[in-house]
Amino acid sequence: MDSGSITLTQRRIYILPTRAGVLFGFTVVVMLLGCVNYNLGLGYVLTFLMSGIGIVSILHTFRNLVRLQLKAGRPEPVFAGGEALFPVLLANRDALARRSIGLMRTGETPLFVDLGPGQTTTVQISVPAAHRGRLPLERLRALTTFPIGLFYAWSNLILDVHCLVYPRPEAGHVPLPAPRAGDSDGVQMDKGENDFAGLRKYQAGDSLRHVAWKALARGRPVMTKQFSGLAAGELWLEWEALPSTMPLEARLSRLTRWVLEAARAGHTYGLRVPSITIPPGAGLAHDHQCLTALALFRA
Repeated sequence: MDSGSITLTQRRIYILPTRAGVLFGFTVVVMLLGCVNYNLGLGYVLTFLMSGIGIVSILHTFRNLVRLQLKAGRPEPVFAGGEALFPVLLANRDALARRSIGLMRTGETPLFVDLGPGQTTTVQISVPAAHRGRLPLERLRALTTFPIGLFYAWSNLILDVHCLVYPRPEAGHVPLPAPRAGDSDGVQMDKGENDFAGLRKYQAGDSLRHVAWKALARGRPVMTKQFSGLAAGELWLEWEALPSTMPLEARLSRLTRWVLEAARAGHTYGLRVPSITIPPGAGLAHDHQCLTALALFRA
C-alpha cells in the first residue's frame, strides 16, 4: 500500500502490445518474408520504416507514464447508499506534455486526462458506498496507449486512503426525542423561549443559525448571538431511547436522522451509544463527531 506522493519509475511500469500492435507486428513479419522471397528493394524500405515506427512507439508509450507523480487527496464523507469521490492528483514535473493518461478502478471505464509541461490536475474516482464505515479506494491502474495505440503501458497502485461513510439516514421526517430534565447545561433554543443577551465573537463550532447576519452585512466582524435563558432540559440522542427490538443498522439510521434534524434546527445536543458519550454541542465539527461515532460503531 502506497502513502504520500508516488512517482512511477521504470520498475513499476509494464508494457505489452495491444491487439492492434500484435496485428501490426504480424504484418511487418509477413512483409519481411515477402521481401526476402521476391527480393523487393522498396519493400525492404517500407518494412524497416514500419519496424522503426513500432520501436519508437514503444519508447513514447513508456515515456508517457514514467516519472508521472500521483497523490491521493482527502475524500469528503458520504452517507451509505451514495457515491464516494476520491480525488487523485496527477502531476507532470517534466518539460514534455503527457497525452491520454488514463486512471481506472478494476473493471471500470478509465478516465483520461492530458497534462501539459509542469501541469497538475485532479481526477475524481467514484466508488459506490454501500455500507457505513471506512471505505478504501482499493487498487487503481494508471495506463496509456499513446501515441498510436500499438502498445499498452500500465502501473498498478494501491493508495493508502479511506472515505468515511456515515450510516444511511432513516427516510422521512423523524421527530426528535423530547428534552429531558438536566443541569444548567441546557439546550439553547432559538424559537422565542430565550431572551437576546447580546453579541460575542464567533467561535468555531457555533451554530450558523445564531450568527448575526445583519451585523455582518453592515461590515462588522462575524459575531454570534447570545441568549440569557436556557431550555428546561437537555436534548440527548440516546441508544436506549430506541425500541429494543429495532435491529442494529436501523438504530444507527434513526440516530443519524436525529443528528441531521437536530443540526438543521440549530439545537445543542449530545449523543449516547454503548461505550460512547459525546457531550452536548453544536456546529459542523460536533455534527461530524457524532456522525463519525455512528459510522464506526461496533456493537
